[in-house]
Amino acid sequence: MTVVLRDLLPARLRRSWAVDGVCPDLDLYSLYRARQIADPHRAAVIDAKGKLCYTALDRRARCMAAGLEGLGIRSGDVVGVQLPAGREAVVADIALAALGAVALPFPVGRGGREAVSLLGRSEAVAVIAATEHRGSRHAADLLALRDELPLLRAVVAAGPGVVPEGAVPLRELTRGDAHDFVPARPHPDAAARILVSSGSEAEPKMVAYSHNALAGGRGNFLGSLLTDGEPPRCLFLVPLASAFGSSGTAVTLARHGGTLVVLDHFSPEAAVRALVEHRPTHVLGVPTMVRMMLDRLAEDGAAPFTPPTALIVGGSPLDAATAEEARRVFGCPVVNLYGSADGVNCHTGLAAGPVAADGPGVLAGRPDPRVTDIRIALPGTAELEEAPPGAVGEIVARGPMSPLCYVAAPDLDARYRTADGWVRTGDLGRLEEDGTLRVVGRLKDVVIRGGANISPAEVELAIAAHPLVRDVVCVGVPDPLMGERLAVCLVGREGAELSLAELSAHLDARGLERRKHPERLLHVAQLPLTPAGKPDRARVREWCGKQTAAA
Repeated sequence: MTVVLRDLLPARLRRSWAVDGVCPDLDLYSLYRARQIADPHRAAVIDAKGKLCYTALDRRARCMAAGLEGLGIRSGDVVGVQLPAGREAVVADIALAALGAVALPFPVGRGGREAVSLLGRSEAVAVIAATEHRGSRHAADLLALRDELPLLRAVVAAGPGVVPEGAVPLRELTRGDAHDFVPARPHPDAAARILVSSGSEAEPKMVAYSHNALAGGRGNFLGSLLTDGEPPRCLFLVPLASAFGSSGTAVTLARHGGTLVVLDHFSPEAAVRALVEHRPTHVLGVPTMVRMMLDRLAEDGAAPFTPPTALIVGGSPLDAATAEEARRVFGCPVVNLYGSADGVNCHTGLAAGPVAADGPGVLAGRPDPRVTDIRIALPGTAELEEAPPGAVGEIVARGPMSPLCYVAAPDLDARYRTADGWVRTGDLGRLEEDGTLRVVGRLKDVVIRGGANISPAEVELAIAAHPLVRDVVCVGVPDPLMGERLAVCLVGREGAELSLAELSAHLDARGLERRKHPERLLHVAQLPLTPAGKPDRARVREWCGKQTAAA
């Protein structure tokens, strides 16, 4: 390994969580192997091809690990993975963990240029990519750009389709005998996975996580939502290659011995079908996916299903009206998750009803020190200076799930990490008297109209409370006079189309200042999604900008 992934947390603090039993203090493959030995025939993965048990998954992972080892991949090497959610992606996760390599998953659908940026900056030595998926040929695209990646030794092509010349077919790589393969035993605090976060930077951020941070810190998050001691059955609506999806192999399987139910591509029809057929205990997705599923479930002919233990919603807060509808339709608690790849996590838990939300912003639950501790700091202070009790400031986080560092980005480490390892989130919030976190906006994510700051998140929450609004995204569009104006992109319930005047009246009734009201309106049938499953704000901004230019 040539890329340096150093831990920015004090070593004694990181070790204390292992000593205290907060983290399991084992590498991911050892954790998985223990689960396989304990229950060899339990279903590990359910995908479009059917079920794969723990033993069959382990056998395939060991064969892949042996094949990758034959290509010269060693412990500490970074290996990219661009595969749709399914058994091949999970096999790759476990195989790389068995090698002690560092997995760099990123969702299918990301363009070749972005993939080259990720692989080049991380100094990846190989990449496992889809031969063909929904019209994209990722393996061939990466081969065409291989001259820009001098450290990349192999492109492994996986899945159906014609393997491009120069690629290593995965099916041949896994035909060998893994009987003599000896798994690596990396240190539990060593790097295991790199999460990719788009953030607000010019290039996607990459964040390195250790085995303990994934299985321990992130594992404790899911563990707090288990009720009966039985292993979970988690339906992941988001890609396993996303930051949200990192709770898949490392947490659901290795830490908790559960079952992964995955979709190679989200659609509300496929999601509802999986809900009915596979009876997941936990459903994980983003608000737009939940809203699309609610529309599908409202249609005649939707089959009954077993209520899950929890619906876990991340990426952005689910508005109160939709959360209440989801509680009723899914028949389970709705867990609003505030989290990011940068190392922050807080959630509302399994409370039976909605969390009281009097006051600005969104209540995000009470921080769990077994996952990450949260403080409120004065914005703009070089050192971590805590804000007065009850004051709004920047949310900072540090705990067992804290990442090691940003990958090949000392400027990001300097900007977002303090000397003693706290992560500056860029989010604004405050801690209530009872210790509950309230998130009120972002330092950067503002629209500046004539010198006045507008928080799109605040306006979105207010608009989402309208009974005729199903989904909403607010963005800033350029304006020659004011610099920016706020535009809103709406999905109406049952095709409803509100006017700006009607929206403004609704916002007046909710007490939102007039200067924060949107001035541009675009109705769409469905919001565009990024490869990670979140609303594609860049695309929405482009749509609204074109509409403004045409007007």
